[in-house]
Amino acid sequence: MLIARWQIDARFGHKQNVIDAVLKWTQDIALQVGLLSGRMLTGAIGALEATVEHDWEVESLVELERARVKLGGIEAHKQWSKDLEPYVVSGTSRWTIRRVL
Repeated sequence: MLIARWQIDARFGHKQNVIDAVLKWTQDIALQVGLLSGRMLTGAIGALEATVEHDWEVESLVELERARVKLGGIEAHKQWSKDLEPYVVSGTSRWTIRRVL
């Protein structure tokens, strides 16, 4: 099993907007691409407070790639990305993959 972690930094004063948007994405879009099990995290102690992370459990890189390809065809995902943009620090979005032992 793998954990696919997506993270992004909120602009000052907009962290709740980012959290709300990510929650909405998990409800409206994630299921359409097969991302079923995940959790959201944010910085508390020793981490950037503005960082919002979402961990997705996936069985393999193949499963993650299938989800990524499906995302490209979902208009609601494209619109969600545009709607999120004013609330985030440009260039901070990134994915990291961790192996569960």
